[in-house]
Amino acid sequence: MIASTLVAAGVAIAALSLHAINASSPQELAQATQPLQAPPTPEPQKTAPPAESKPGGERPTTPAPEPARPDAEAQKAGAKPVLPPAPAEKTAPPIEKK
Repeated sequence: MIASTLVAAGVAIAALSLHAINASSPQELAQATQPLQAPPTPEPQKTAPPAESKPGGERPTTPAPEPARPDAEAQKAGAKPVLPPAPAEKTAPPIEKK
């Protein structure tokens, strides 16, 4: 009983709201700024064609990638790890090889 009354009241409010929206005069939206215009396209520059790709070739990177954890010899030479050590709950025993 109460639920049906609430549903009927909701439908009535929705109908009155839609009627009020349709009855009001149409409003125009104001635009605060002028629409953006696309910049003129620059003339394409003539560049050298890309180098031939070779299967199995090395891919140059600048700067050269470095491991986050340097090996023991590099650490003895003064290399510092990029990442801090993992917290104890995040570490696991080494994976055993089968």
